[in-house]
Amino acid sequence: MTMERKILIPSLFEIFGLALSLFVSIRTSGVEGSIGVNFGTVANDLPPPRQVAHFLQESTIISHVRLFDSDSEMLKAFAGTDIVITVTIPNDEFPQLTKLDYAQKWVKTNILPHINATNIARVLVGNEVLSTGNKLLIANLVPAMHGLHNALVRESLNQKIKISTPHSLGILSNSTPPSSGTFRRGYDTYILKPLLEFLKATDSPFMINPYPFFGCSESTLDYALFRPNLGVFDVNTELTYGNMLDGQLDAVFSAIKRLGFIDIDIVIAETGWPSRGDTGQVGVDVESAAEYNRKLMQHVRSGVGTPLMRNRTFETYIFALFNEDLKPGPTCERNFGLFEPNFTPVYDIGILKPMATETVPPGKKQRPQKQHWCLPKHDVSDNRLQMNLDYVVVWASIAARFRKTGRGFTRIRSGTMHPTP
Repeated sequence: MTMERKILIPSLFEIFGLALSLFVSIRTSGVEGSIGVNFGTVANDLPPPRQVAHFLQESTIISHVRLFDSDSEMLKAFAGTDIVITVTIPNDEFPQLTKLDYAQKWVKTNILPHINATNIARVLVGNEVLSTGNKLLIANLVPAMHGLHNALVRESLNQKIKISTPHSLGILSNSTPPSSGTFRRGYDTYILKPLLEFLKATDSPFMINPYPFFGCSESTLDYALFRPNLGVFDVNTELTYGNMLDGQLDAVFSAIKRLGFIDIDIVIAETGWPSRGDTGQVGVDVESAAEYNRKLMQHVRSGVGTPLMRNRTFETYIFALFNEDLKPGPTCERNFGLFEPNFTPVYDIGILKPMATETVPPGKKQRPQKQHWCLPKHDVSDNRLQMNLDYVVVWASIAARFRKTGRGFTRIRSGTMHPTP
């Protein structure tokens, strides 16, 4: 029996956290390291789609949005924005796409009316289909993707719009250690290999929904939250993992490689952490949710990659944009949101633009503001001027944050400021 070797892994974010870039996206090898959100709508208190699109465009660094259907009003709401949209064909609808005439009709109804104004870049066929165990859905998944692709080819949209399907980690029969990642027997040869062939032929990514939250326990909470921990040693590769997400991603990578594919990008279609839960659940609080999502953003855009996929970034979609009060199941299912329906952040993870102003509803114009300029005294030194500029930048950022919460400032001696309660 081989004993698991553990070594102390310092947190990457404690060492490099302040140095990480806050650019919306960066590109190294692999897909673009963009931050997106899943826009779920299982709620009765959500704001109108146009307000949501305006808020995301003007007040956040979110550049990608995944929708769980192809609702026309939702797609119209994002018209004219720079936000990249992914639409989803629900599980109960996609089997008919195996018929080319139906696939063409779907494209003409759901894509063509919006393609010139809304940046639709991807269509997802179903969601976690293999995990449903539904034989009809599973058998029709890859044929439906081919049917939809052929319909896009007929409209000359196959280069602009890519097709994929998201999977849960349940498609793996083994994931520990990560290098031993293997797809479930039966699905590997008859479903996933043809799926990977399709993705490679169409230059589309493999999409996975990794959730360290659902895979952690009290003893592995630090490992799941990117905190300093003992690490997990892979005896096959002699690589040590400092966080659970890397282990999950590399297990998927290993399973894909085991089928003979090494050049297919992996996109994180869903991941997140709830801010509320039921009694007894581990790590379910606002602080843990903020910590996971903040460090997640830093990690996937850092260019570090994973132990088996080095020097790359990951296109990542956080689940979810809003808390969804009508979702069934335990309390945590209704509390994955980054924002309340009034756009108030549930917690701060740095996705609001530094000087984001109060959202103005679409159609309303802000009154032009007079510009005022400050000029330095003629005899001030460069060092002194730079110190004052640094002071202004820091406190302007703090002032913006407190303005959002309705708190003010009190000036005290020595010219500094303190927030008032």
